[in-house]
Amino acid sequence: SGPAAVMAISCPWRTPNVTRGTGPVSAKSINQIATLGVRQGHEIAITAAGPDADAALAALQALVEANFGEAEEALEAPAEALAPPMPLAEGELVGIPASPGVAIGPAVLLQELVPEVPQRTVEDAQAEWERLQAAIHAAQREIQGLRTRAAARMGDYEAAIFDAHLLFLEDPALIDAARQRIFEARINAEAAWQAAVEEVAAAYRALDDPYLRARAADVEDVGRRVLRLLTGTAPASLEFEEPAILIAADLTPSDTAQLDPEKVLGICTALGGATSHSAILARALGIPAVVGVGPAILRLSNGARVALDGEQGRVWIDPDPQTAAALEARREKWLARQRAARQASQRPAATRDGRRVEVAANIRGLADARIALEYGAEGVGLLRTEFLYLDRVSAPSEEEQAAAYQAIAEVLGKRPLIIRTLDIGGDKPVPYLDLEEEANPFLGWRGIRLCLDRPELLKTQLRAILRASPGHQIKVMFPMVSTVEEVQAAKEVFAAAQAELRREGIPFDEAMEVGIMIEVPSAVAMAEQLAAEVDFFSIGTNDLTQYTLAADRTNPHVASLADAFHPAVLRLVQQAVQAAHRAGIWVGLCGELAGEPLAAPILVGLGLDELSMNPPAIPAVKQAIGRLTVAEAEAIAQEALKLGSAQAVREYVARLTAP
Repeated sequence: SGPAAVMAISCPWRTPNVTRGTGPVSAKSINQIATLGVRQGHEIAITAAGPDADAALAALQALVEANFGEAEEALEAPAEALAPPMPLAEGELVGIPASPGVAIGPAVLLQELVPEVPQRTVEDAQAEWERLQAAIHAAQREIQGLRTRAAARMGDYEAAIFDAHLLFLEDPALIDAARQRIFEARINAEAAWQAAVEEVAAAYRALDDPYLRARAADVEDVGRRVLRLLTGTAPASLEFEEPAILIAADLTPSDTAQLDPEKVLGICTALGGATSHSAILARALGIPAVVGVGPAILRLSNGARVALDGEQGRVWIDPDPQTAAALEARREKWLARQRAARQASQRPAATRDGRRVEVAANIRGLADARIALEYGAEGVGLLRTEFLYLDRVSAPSEEEQAAAYQAIAEVLGKRPLIIRTLDIGGDKPVPYLDLEEEANPFLGWRGIRLCLDRPELLKTQLRAILRASPGHQIKVMFPMVSTVEEVQAAKEVFAAAQAELRREGIPFDEAMEVGIMIEVPSAVAMAEQLAAEVDFFSIGTNDLTQYTLAADRTNPHVASLADAFHPAVLRLVQQAVQAAHRAGIWVGLCGELAGEPLAAPILVGLGLDELSMNPPAIPAVKQAIGRLTVAEAEAIAQEALKLGSAQAVREYVARLTAP
């Protein structure tokens, strides 16, 4: 008993059970645990059997007492009820505020293509089971790709939503229920899967807790993805020709994560709640949203003029001129506040005593580059080039890549642009590269390893990067480096690309800087030798953390261990910085840690020259840097290195930097 948390456990001992008044349920099933309805303050009983049972329960008790590595903070759940009663004018609707902001524009109705699932009797149950397994595996690959893209656009916190989707597809309670229907009822895979998904979704909808009720939408999202793959149904298009207000019955997290804020002015749905994952993603994208408006919104025709206020939860259909003018004025004020905050972030980042720290952005394309500059980015510290390779049937040509890099460089002008070469492997689905599934893709054939085995693939990309460089400050960076030999081999391919362009008379920046990512512990251990080979380091704390702590950051069972605030990770950062500076090269950091304002004192104190992060984090990090002197930051960093856990580091820095 004690503080309770909803968790899924992967164990070497016999499967444990979790009980709260009802149950018990298997701890291997995320859905069974979640639908217990456990909330903070409830008492739960966890039982385990087998030779390691006592040790397992002792470990769980330690986790509980440590609050599962999370800060003791009062968390206020977003309001789930409808907005307070207000007098409604004709054509006005009220819903649930989901994402702040005012939007006005033409409506575009999303026509969701729900696959028809007729039930039929089958003779070969094994063949149906194999069809379902194949669709589930394909769905896992799609979700992993979606997670990668979401992390690039919004950060790992928001992308972790799709970790839960992957867990749903591993849940024995869901998979076994579908399998049982196939073999016992002898029905087709589509019908069996749909029935199993509906059963789990109904269990979520029956819960009292609004946050857990909202998880039904995630189960249905995953369920529809598998059904589409089983039936060969294409998803509805989310590409808008002109900026518009998106109207839908509901939006899945998968749909929301793919929206373009440049084209989607606002979101209005008939269903949904403020605690839905779609609402979280809309807030991360900065798209105003009102949800739970009711079915009346679906009777609109495409092109109808709509206005919405995502803070009040109100929607106007064809607003009269007076209302429209008032809303336009509120929208302008909202946009002005955003512009003012961003203008404040346009100033260079510096400590109180004048030490400059370059604050750059992690981006994945042209639209992100423009957004980054609005948030005050002083350059791009990481261009993830995977966006050019995903969701297509063949590799991008040299010309296509050069044009993409050139377009981004033009937006940045003379600001630095660090282009990371292809960082892809068994964890990212790229069918045309014939990448086999790996038991542990994070320790497998990925990043520079794959590219060195496909030198023509790497050379084509390097030629494109070089071709885009004249007149710009482009740098190239190799990922997943673990040995000196890999850097030397990559530089040979780089030199070969340069030699070819010279022979062809194609200009490029002869002084282009070449760097590597430090994200493997062996790279830190060999930092002095690696520094002699390159012009800069960029520390990728996302991977460095998971490799240092042996905790897969995409695995929810152990993801809480993968905390970059851990002193073990911070000490490696210090070692890499010191080795780089002794060699006379600069060093940046482009992991999620860079975007944590709480980490700014430590990173400045450790001597980082550059921090690169997701664009929305830039203003807060610049403010955090500006509140420090170098001496204060160095003192904080040195004390943090002496602590014993990530939680202790967080609490220590929070105490010192609290307003």
